[in-house]
Amino acid sequence: MLLEGIFPAATTPFYPDGRLYLKKLEHNVDRYSRTPVAGIVILGSTGEAVMLGDEESRQVLHTAREAASPEKVLIAGVARESVAETLRLAEYAAEQQYDAVLVRTPSYYSYGSLEMLTYYRAVADRSALPVIVYSIPKFTRYEIPVELVAELAQHANIIGIKDSSSSVERIAALAAATRNAPRREVMVTPTFAAYTGRMILAESMIENFVAIESLGGTVATAPPPVRVKVMRKKEVGFQILTGSASQLADSLNAGASGGILALAACAPQACQEIYTAWKENDPALAATKQQRVEQASREVLGKLGIPGIKHACDLNGYYGGRPRLPLLPLDSGQQAEVARLMSDLRN
Repeated sequence: MLLEGIFPAATTPFYPDGRLYLKKLEHNVDRYSRTPVAGIVILGSTGEAVMLGDEESRQVLHTAREAASPEKVLIAGVARESVAETLRLAEYAAEQQYDAVLVRTPSYYSYGSLEMLTYYRAVADRSALPVIVYSIPKFTRYEIPVELVAELAQHANIIGIKDSSSSVERIAALAAATRNAPRREVMVTPTFAAYTGRMILAESMIENFVAIESLGGTVATAPPPVRVKVMRKKEVGFQILTGSASQLADSLNAGASGGILALAACAPQACQEIYTAWKENDPALAATKQQRVEQASREVLGKLGIPGIKHACDLNGYYGGRPRLPLLPLDSGQQAEVARLMSDLRN
């Protein structure tokens, strides 16, 4: 699976009483699908995944999958503390035709490199979907060592890492350490975008389409949609995605192929513009676009966290709403500050 570009880390909407608000999740995913982002991450840290029960996680994954455009890469956060439970949710993500799973490092107990290596290899050995390692030390209090990532990169079913260290130097070190990882061919569209499993499924449905006229009917029906032809393959190695919007351009220069970004949950266009300028080899424009998001990234996400991102979503046409307890919504002063910071990042 090709992991290039911007992936919003979608929030999980709740009613004020804490129940899942799935209609608003549909709204958000549908709107992301209309932007130029490469894909969407469901049930990452910004999605408050650790706050959800197993059945709720399945409801969220199903709802998001139903609302997403087939052209968008869908990544499911499936991490649990045990291999068995992680695989159980990964299996459900595969049934829902997700394209990859994002697996956060387990953190409740104290683990060494051997335990972490065993965890990821055991998951990757049995997962029907490709695995993306997820390192977010500010929450897990554990940063997976670069040498261990290099070893995991040799596994045929581990295709990349989301690194939320906020260190460009670490991104560069990861790129250098995984440069000799096995390369694989992935299917891409004629414009070199990712070719998703749901696009393949849609093609299959078109191939099996039966016109009502052939059954002797007389009711006029719309023709089937135009098929998307697979015309190219692209060779990729181990792919690195940054979790830091404030350092996106520098991370891309250091070897990242894109970003899974909380800021993209409320400002996907602003994040996409940085990536597009970088992709088009316009460093001056990329730097300008990068500067535009830096303060919001530092203040809204860095200081106010998920409640801040959710309020920013409310300001920008996406449903944010309240976080789940014990996280608390912003007070009026914090809301005014978020509105100020987001004033130049409207979609």
